[in-house]
Amino acid sequence: MEINWPSKYSPANAAIHVRNELLIPDVQIESVWTSLCRPDRWPTWYPNSSHVHIKNQAQPSLQLGTQFRWKTFSVTLDSTVLEFIPHERLAWDAHCNGVHAYHAWAFEKRAGGVYVLTEETQNGWLARLSSLFMPNRMSKWHQRWLEQLEQVAQSASHSNEEHSG
Repeated sequence: MEINWPSKYSPANAAIHVRNELLIPDVQIESVWTSLCRPDRWPTWYPNSSHVHIKNQAQPSLQLGTQFRWKTFSVTLDSTVLEFIPHERLAWDAHCNGVHAYHAWAFEKRAGGVYVLTEETQNGWLARLSSLFMPNRMSKWHQRWLEQLEQVAQSASHSNEEHSG
């Protein structure tokens, strides 16, 4: 399973590249997908996100072309969903003065759970400066994002099983 990189964001062309992965046991892929596709709820379970606002649609769930503004790593970013294949792939860009990024997610149902891969590349002066003074910060926070996604998805998955059982 690999990320579909637009050429300008490929790891070979990026100043920064981070890759994190996690096998989430005992969960339905729908619960993982639904949890990630509701950015308005991220701040309730992922503390490195805040002030999420969908800009171009009334629906709160991500879809291809969704534009949203949000804050992470103390920076306000404008993002657009550029890849959206339900239960398989999700990716958005992120821009502000000094950062141009691409954050992609891939999902695969496996025996005993769901494998989640997330990768991000960044270019720009602020991205380079942040990486220089706080190396590994993005990797650590992305791992935490995965671990928090695991908790919220397992909770939702178990809740759905109780309601359907």
